[in-house]
Amino acid sequence: MKIAYPQDYSSTSIQRLIEAANSDVLFVGDSRANIDPGPRMFDRMAEVLSESGAGWVYADAVGHPHIDYQSGSIRDGFDFGPVIALSAQAARRIGIENGWKWGGLYDLRLRISEHHPVMRIPEPLYSTSRIDAKPAALNHFDYLDPRNREYQVEMERIATAHLKRIGAWLPPHFAKVPIPAETFPVHASIVIPVRNRERTILDAVRSALAQQTDFKFNVIVVDNHSADGTGDVLRRIGDSRVKCIFPQRDDLGIGGCWNEAIYSELCGRYAVQLDSDDLYLNEGVLRRIVAELEAGPYAMVIGSYSTVDFSLKPIPPGLIDHREWTRENGKNNALRVNGLGAPRAFDTAVLRRIGFPNVSYGEDYAVALRISRDYEIGRIYDSVYLCRRWEGNSDSALPVDVANRHDLYKDWLRTIEIQARRGMGEAQHFANEPGG
Repeated sequence: MKIAYPQDYSSTSIQRLIEAANSDVLFVGDSRANIDPGPRMFDRMAEVLSESGAGWVYADAVGHPHIDYQSGSIRDGFDFGPVIALSAQAARRIGIENGWKWGGLYDLRLRISEHHPVMRIPEPLYSTSRIDAKPAALNHFDYLDPRNREYQVEMERIATAHLKRIGAWLPPHFAKVPIPAETFPVHASIVIPVRNRERTILDAVRSALAQQTDFKFNVIVVDNHSADGTGDVLRRIGDSRVKCIFPQRDDLGIGGCWNEAIYSELCGRYAVQLDSDDLYLNEGVLRRIVAELEAGPYAMVIGSYSTVDFSLKPIPPGLIDHREWTRENGKNNALRVNGLGAPRAFDTAVLRRIGFPNVSYGEDYAVALRISRDYEIGRIYDSVYLCRRWEGNSDSALPVDVANRHDLYKDWLRTIEIQARRGMGEAQHFANEPGG
């Protein structure tokens, strides 16, 4: 047995590999990596492929475990490692669409997943090293590079077709944002969850307090049991607009801290995000975001941000605007990408009906998916926010096990969302049946 390396990932190259396969198992490798097969890699992957009825099998590498595949693992960047085993028979039967420039293998994977398991072998069957030595921090933002827009459009088309085939695609129909029954103490609240950010929290709060508006707003800081000098910094601010919440529970993630803010009597009509190490671009950001929320009216608005270092100097990749979002298909494409941007702002009444999951990663993505299922999300595509990238970031240089845990959770969120959306389609189908 040997590994076949496609010339590229176009439909033509992948079809050629499938047609040229001379056995029931086709091993496909990534030419950007050095692969050192273990003594039983080929036999083990072929064995699992045959005995499980899977159409696609992948395995852990030495020192680099992967995660299990779910129905929500539809992102084109899912990490299978540099070698996979395919059922050549299934691949020939299912086929792929012609004309893809980059997405031939992606299209094949999604089509296979609709009929066969995509299965991970949790055993280190090979060793590998990447030839591409680009820093992971830059790889993370590759899909946002404007030069990759054409690639992104193709991947969106492939994912959208998959969602339609499985009954999880939603048309661009949006519910009206309900008029809230409750009253609010201020028109808007800037919400800042914080834990051990003595070096940055004052900058964040000052950025919030500097906002110029024609409406009343406050700044809700949820101090999640900081053990450094964060609390002392907050106590010295001395501005009545700053409202500090000190949760009694000691098991709250960022999502739990958001719940402390939005369900409190302090929270305004709109709740606007500001992370404890970030800043608004200028004093007009809050006014602009609230105006956008009201213009829809939208249940949620997402802005764009610029990446900077600790001293606020611009660093690559620069502007993160998530222009892959469109009104027509944004709610569907959201299931393909791993994030939707920042800062995020919400209609508090809608947000209170949903709440945040009590986690510290993906909590915002979970809420955005849920809101997008029913409501339209407004977008601001020019930068309104400075996102600091420094050694204190919670997503800085993550170990493999932490990155895997994060990816597994977001895939799970997508799995739940896909199931809910398929249920919506089935309910509509039955409603349209005679007597329904």
